[in-house]
Amino acid sequence: MSNMYIPEMSITNAINELATIYIPLINGNSAYSSIPSPFLWGPPGVGKSDGINELAELLSARTGKKVIVTDIRLLLFSPIDLRGVPVADENRQFTDWLKPRILDLNPSKDIVNILFLDELSAAPQSVQAAAYQLTLNRTIGEHKLPDNTLVMAAGNRTTDRAVAYKMPSALANRMMHYDICVDFKTWAQWAIEKGNIHPYVLGYLSYDMSKLYLEDKSIDEVAFPTPRSWMFVSNILNTLGEIDDISKCHSIISSCIGLGTTVEFLAWSKVYKDLPKTEDIFKGKAVNYPGSPDALYALIGSMTTYVCRREKDSDSNGLSSTEIENVCRFCSSIPADYAMSFYLNIIGMESIRLKLMKCSCFMEWGKKHKRALTSAGYSVA
Repeated sequence: MSNMYIPEMSITNAINELATIYIPLINGNSAYSSIPSPFLWGPPGVGKSDGINELAELLSARTGKKVIVTDIRLLLFSPIDLRGVPVADENRQFTDWLKPRILDLNPSKDIVNILFLDELSAAPQSVQAAAYQLTLNRTIGEHKLPDNTLVMAAGNRTTDRAVAYKMPSALANRMMHYDICVDFKTWAQWAIEKGNIHPYVLGYLSYDMSKLYLEDKSIDEVAFPTPRSWMFVSNILNTLGEIDDISKCHSIISSCIGLGTTVEFLAWSKVYKDLPKTEDIFKGKAVNYPGSPDALYALIGSMTTYVCRREKDSDSNGLSSTEIENVCRFCSSIPADYAMSFYLNIIGMESIRLKLMKCSCFMEWGKKHKRALTSAGYSVA
């Protein structure tokens, strides 16, 4: 738990909450400056920067306007850099300031600009002070931001063992603050919807959710598990393709998530060689499910990834009704907790949710476990 005394939530929930504010603001006639700029606090690797880009995509989809994110890393600037370059006026009596290129934002009514001040807390206080005007008045010196500009910011906390300076209270009071925490459920849903999460990574983290973010601040670690570093591992494994001996990947994986977690991850990943083929389950072939919890989580991760990749495959129409029926029939034969884990992984995808609602096997299972599905936010008639 944080001691910042501000709302603590996952990046997904924070983005959804901001969207509920900004969508009516953009579609209405209120000035963009009427809403205070949000600041996303959180440790490295939890998805703050990616979240702003996802918010831009969401706002574009919901408002019909093109949303452009201009990312400024303030720690790379001095206060003078933000104001621009001083030049003499045409009469050589006064000083004018040439606007910096980073503030050359499109004022079109069909566009929404997001000026994203990333790593703001890593900037020296003299630079943070220069951000006062940007966050409140949407100006810097004599330069005014276009009316179609939203200003947002993010940064690490002073307790995160990252470069961070205490934010001046005058700047802090000009913003609304969110403490971004790590939440496996929302991260998994995000990763699944992206369609590229490796089954080893999803399965392992489903088995041990505590390893999604793990940093020992008592030692000087440079590689440790975060949502970002796990996606690095996933991308590496996807690039390597079929791996006959995952222990060969020890060095490159540990360079991302550290030695200790890598040893556990690779040991756990060896259960995959004894799993039934995922394709056989979807084809309706008779398979025996593994009895151990770690192997079952591995199988659920593999099944989830299979669904995700089939649905994202542009060369097909996704899973057929027969394949959905087959996998649901298989889920009815395994312990309910694991079946629930699989269904909650995939039901967030709209295309799959529609197919499940037409599957008699799922509907029958859903009625038996209606309470658990309802508590997770889904209803079965």
